[in-house]
Amino acid sequence: MTAIDNLPPLREVIATHGLQARKSLGQNFLLDLNLTAKIARQAGDLTQCDVLEIGPGPGGLTRGLLSEGARRVLAIEKDSRCLPALAEVSAAYDGRLTVIEGDALEIDPLAHLSPPIRVAANLPYNVGTELLVRWLTPKEWPPFWESLTLMFQKEVAERIVATPGSKAYGRLAILAQWRADARIVIHLPPGAFTPPPKVSSAVVHLTALPEPRYPADAATLSRVVAAAFNQRRKMLRASLKGVAPDIEDRLLAAGIQPTERAEQVSLEAFCALAREVAK
Repeated sequence: MTAIDNLPPLREVIATHGLQARKSLGQNFLLDLNLTAKIARQAGDLTQCDVLEIGPGPGGLTRGLLSEGARRVLAIEKDSRCLPALAEVSAAYDGRLTVIEGDALEIDPLAHLSPPIRVAANLPYNVGTELLVRWLTPKEWPPFWESLTLMFQKEVAERIVATPGSKAYGRLAILAQWRADARIVIHLPPGAFTPPPKVSSAVVHLTALPEPRYPADAATLSRVVAAAFNQRRKMLRASLKGVAPDIEDRLLAAGIQPTERAEQVSLEAFCALAREVAK
């Protein structure tokens, strides 16, 4: 990789620019450029795509995305210390990298991107889940993105791909699998990062479906699922009593026994329940 872009190794970049990871920003840097290139390849053919990256840090994954041929990369970085290092990456790749300093939760990237758009990021741990939920619950569908290739803590990744009956199954699995195909594509041990986190990580690849897997109103489904899993140990007739006064009748109409618990209910059944609640 260094031979391809003529840039120094990431350890040298971090030392030169004083980029020691900050816990307050949820930073854990990947320094192996072969590994960042492998993650970039999971996003598919990028040659005709703009790519949105959140939290590029010293630019390891950024370099992977650019070397894999991304038409353009928009990187949103909150840590101003990283900007000089990212400017060097931009110069090495003929300006195909645009960097915006700021909080990804507050910036609308669409003014700076052209479709087709893919998202690829080693997400900061402290904002990763919130960003994913936002990307999965836009007002209109299909979304602005074709695919999401995202790194999370292993526990969060497992929640995204979980199936009914498992402890990991919950709101994230419902929202992700309702509107996308989701799978874990890479597992990463703590030692792959600097500094090593206390937990393992995993990369999840989500491909947007043209339409939701089953018909349902997004706001209603989200409300039902949130209530059901907020008290997941309770029977649904108890956990959902605040959703509708006749919730037992609506559960039965959706083909769900009121005595079932949330983790036993399939995505299809939750969508059926959302339709009943919306009536």
